[in-house]
Amino acid sequence: MAAERALLYCAGGGIGDSLVASIVARALRERYAVVDALTLPSHQPLLQRVPDLDETLVDDGGDERTLAAALSSRAYDACVVTWATARTARVPQLARIGERVGQARRFYSFRFTRRVVVRSELGDATSHWSDILLDFARAVGCDARGARYRVVPTPEDEAQAQAVAPEGDFFILNPCNAVASKRGIWPVEGWAALARELRDRFDTRVLVSGSPADAPAAEAIERAAGGRCISIAGRTGIGAFGALARKARAFVGITTGSMHVAAAVGCPTVGIFPFQSDFPDRWAPLGRRTAIVRASYPCHRGDTKERCPDYACIAHLDRPRILAAVADLVA
Repeated sequence: MAAERALLYCAGGGIGDSLVASIVARALRERYAVVDALTLPSHQPLLQRVPDLDETLVDDGGDERTLAAALSSRAYDACVVTWATARTARVPQLARIGERVGQARRFYSFRFTRRVVVRSELGDATSHWSDILLDFARAVGCDARGARYRVVPTPEDEAQAQAVAPEGDFFILNPCNAVASKRGIWPVEGWAALARELRDRFDTRVLVSGSPADAPAAEAIERAAGGRCISIAGRTGIGAFGALARKARAFVGITTGSMHVAAAVGCPTVGIFPFQSDFPDRWAPLGRRTAIVRASYPCHRGDTKERCPDYACIAHLDRPRILAAVADLVA
């Protein structure tokens, strides 16, 4: 392998987007001796735990020329941009990185030396997003078809996880996505019923996870579900959450970054895709033991998770299908 250096520029979306993009780093290692990442500050703690990356740098949104100068000093031979914006196109060009791979068909695409048409723009709704992003790596002769993302918690993460759940077995239930806390109308009854059934059927504790913003919903689920259902929302960083998921019997939750982290550490993972506008094939968790539960509730025409008036699909979760998927994974 030549002593070349590559940069994966994945500064956008949620942590799940950056974790899926890390599979591109795995592919780049076919050709490059060093593969670093440049990402958002909130995504850095997760990518620092991805073994396919040598170093994780931060784009904090500051002056472009200052950032470009810092990158130029590292002498990268190539940069692959998986979340393309005018900024992420300009910075590698200002850094004088010779090979720059990014999205075609944008007004800033001329700044890339290799331009890739994103398959989803052509109507592809079934390829996994990791395979779509690997088209960028293929543009420079690298591939990792069928690869899964990887996250390795640190010893400090393990200690924090032990403090949250010191003994016994448990499931993790993650009931909230990014819009749950923003709109204030997220139903908790369906999740509380699911928590009770998971607890009773599998005779285990259920830890209800989420971000600090999700804590009110998680605590409401804890109160409604009763004994052995415990909210841990906001009590772990992403590394400690990964360590906790590695100890869990299973992760059950709505499609979100936490779902991908659970799968990445090897936890049996059931991803719930409740909206008709979801893309389960594109965003399914990638792990050794995973399952997806697709939408079954008849949404209102044109509903999306950002605009839904009542989230009836959440209030009426298809619990029998979810429980069947869990039983298959933990059998």
